[in-house]
Amino acid sequence: MNPDVHCSLPRRLAIILYDGIVVIAVAFFATLPVVLIRGGAVEGSPVFTLYLLAVIFLFFGWFWTHGGQTIGMRAWRVRVIRDDGDSLRWSNAAVRYAAAILSWVALGAGFWWSLLDRDGLTWHDRLSATRLQRIAKH
Repeated sequence: MNPDVHCSLPRRLAIILYDGIVVIAVAFFATLPVVLIRGGAVEGSPVFTLYLLAVIFLFFGWFWTHGGQTIGMRAWRVRVIRDDGDSLRWSNAAVRYAAAILSWVALGAGFWWSLLDRDGLTWHDRLSATRLQRIAKH
């Protein structure tokens, strides 16, 4: 395991908490025009669910492909890179996002896997050939 690349589970959870707060705000603002146009609630709509998943993907994908850091990652001095050390492309971001959803759907097992993985990687790290890299303090 390369200590420059490894990101501990507690640090990952802190990043998730930070980004989760931002994602809730993004989802709220993405929902607002839909509710205003429809004149009411949109719960239970598979089309609306897909819309929100797409909006959230655009949020993560943009940050991952433009500097490799979400707001939570910046706060915790971490960035996402490809296994070859390059920046993510949109195709890498799409696989990482889909695999992260899989990690969540499996009751977080994809995240807990990092405790067993020899390199401390999650399912979505492995499946997308990406990893989190800690950034040293300046």
